[in-house]
Order: sequence, then C-alpha cells, then structure tokens
Amino acid sequence: MFNARATHPTRRGILAAGGALGLGAVLAACGDEDAGSGGSSGTTAADKSGPWSFEDDRGETAKADRIPANIVAFIGVAAALHDYGIDVKGVFGPTRTKDGKADVQAGDLDISKVTVLGNEWGQFNIEKYAALAPDALLTTMFDDAGTLWYVPEESSKKILAVGAASVGISVYDRQLTEPLQRMLELAESLGADVKAEKVTTAKKRFEDAAARLRAAAKANPDIKVLAGSAAQDIFYVSGSNLSIDLEYYKALGVNLVEPPASTLKASGGWFENLSWENVDKYDADIIMMDNRSSAIQPDDITEATWKKLPAVKAGQVIARDPEPILSYDKCVPLLENLTEAIEKAKKVS
Repeated sequence: MFNARATHPTRRGILAAGGALGLGAVLAACGDEDAGSGGSSGTTAADKSGPWSFEDDRGETAKADRIPANIVAFIGVAAALHDYGIDVKGVFGPTRTKDGKADVQAGDLDISKVTVLGNEWGQFNIEKYAALAPDALLTTMFDDAGTLWYVPEESSKKILAVGAASVGISVYDRQLTEPLQRMLELAESLGADVKAEKVTTAKKRFEDAAARLRAAAKANPDIKVLAGSAAQDIFYVSGSNLSIDLEYYKALGVNLVEPPASTLKASGGWFENLSWENVDKYDADIIMMDNRSSAIQPDDITEATWKKLPAVKAGQVIARDPEPILSYDKCVPLLENLTEAIEKAKKVS
C-alpha cells in the first residue's frame, strides 16, 4: 500500500526527482502548521568570543558579535555541520520517520539531542524557535531567488524577525563540489577545524572516489543511468541540469538519461512526470531511486510496469540522495555506490 505522502502533491512535486520547482509560487501554497516535536568565504574567528560574519550565496553577509552558539538549521545542514564538529540546538525539515527513527537526511546526528521545529513541509514552530534564542538560521536554497529551503515563505518574516542571522547555501544549478566547499567554509567560520585529519582524509577520499567514477564512466560509456523518484500516481524522471549531484556525475562522464527540455518545462527544468503505464519511456541500464522519506522506495513499488523494467529485473536499482548531506564524508558513498553499479552493470537497455 502506498503511503500518505501521496496526499501532498505540492510537496512531493518539489521534493521528488532531485529538486524544487518555481518555489516562489509553490511555497505560497504550503501551510505554516506548528510541529509537535520538540562570494567570499566566511571569516574564521580565533575564538568563540570574537565577531563573526559570513557572506552567503544570496550575497548577503550574516553578522554577529560572536560565533553563533545557538544554531538552528535545516536537518541536512545540521547533519553536515555535525560531521565537522559543529552542534546545533534546533532543526527543521525531515528529521524523524513515521516509526520515530532518524530520517536519512539526519546523517549521524543524534536527533534526540536537538529540538525539532518541524518535521514536514510547511511546519516551523516559531514559538519553539524563539525560545531557543537562536543567533543563526542556516539552510540551503533550491532557486536563484534566495528562497530559504523549508522556511515557510508565508511566515518567513516572522521567523526572520526573531533576529537570528540567516545563511543560505545554494544547491541550485551547480556541481556538487561547489556547495560542498561552501559548507566547509561555513563550518570553518563557526569554529570547525577544517585541517583536522578527519576532514582532510574525507576530502581525499572524495577526490579519489570522483577519479574512480570518472574512470568507470569512461570504461563503460554505453551504460545508461536514469534518476527517478516514485509517487503513488507518478514516476518522476529527473533532468541533469539543475541537481548538484547529477550535474557532477555528468561532468565526470556518466551517461545520464536526459528527458527533452520541453518535457521538463512544467517543473521548471527539474523533472518529467510519467504515469506508471509509461514508466518504460526511457531505456536505462541502472536506475537511481530517490531515497528520501517523501518518495516511495523501490521495494514498496507494486506497479507491474515497474517490475518489468530491464534494470529492475536485472537488480540494477540503487539509491540516490537528491539532497546530499554536504560533508565530504557523507558524499564519498554516493560516488562509490554509483561507481560500483556502473562497473558491475550488465547492458540491458
């Protein structure tokens, strides 16, 4: 049985298949219900008492008298900062699954130690937020208009009026390496030791994994990779020109299935909507499926047309993280998993 997320088409349309579309119009339709559960790089401060500033990807400079200590962040940003040794007080965005476990976007973050301001699209408990006395609000951005991801637009003025410095890291229309570097710079500005062995080792592992993926793609140029996402009535096929992971894979030589631009227009360039009857429209040897809680997972897809796909029958379906946790440590497995799939794939298309 398909789950309840199919009853949220607007949210699903944004989150599925690797991105967000026309957020200005779409966010206006989202509610502000309260959750029930509790240019230049940043300036590295010498200690916790010194002034802090960071220029974000809107070109806005966030400032504070000291390095922020009461940080509130989108869950994926909080997870990335955790990998760099930076703790947050509150989070918003997909944090807990229905069974109470940590969402995939929480990474290694102990969600029992943070205040959850909202677990679903449109949820952001402003009273709980203010009670945290936040001095920094950190999130990503999926458009070029500076829309703060998962900060409800209709209540954003109230949220920003609390007084915390806001920072947006863009994950729109660029390769993965750019927001990875920006998140590292943000962490450094907040006091992270970016020259620590753990960090430098993870970055080297990422670079090695990228080189291996490039080699695998070059050695297997005919292996076609499709990025998809499943909903109750729709199968989304992602385009590769806006998503940070797909843009990077394409730059490394991966042969990605690319829907025509005309079919992507309705989603602002992000994805094409297919009915399950037409899920075989594109030939693919490997299918990368959205692993977020907003998407139906491959094992739960009951559609006969899905089960008949050559890649599915061959067992060549892997997970995809359309919203990667932006630390080098968490992005290494993304490259390695795709590399191994390409290296082992049989040509079935």
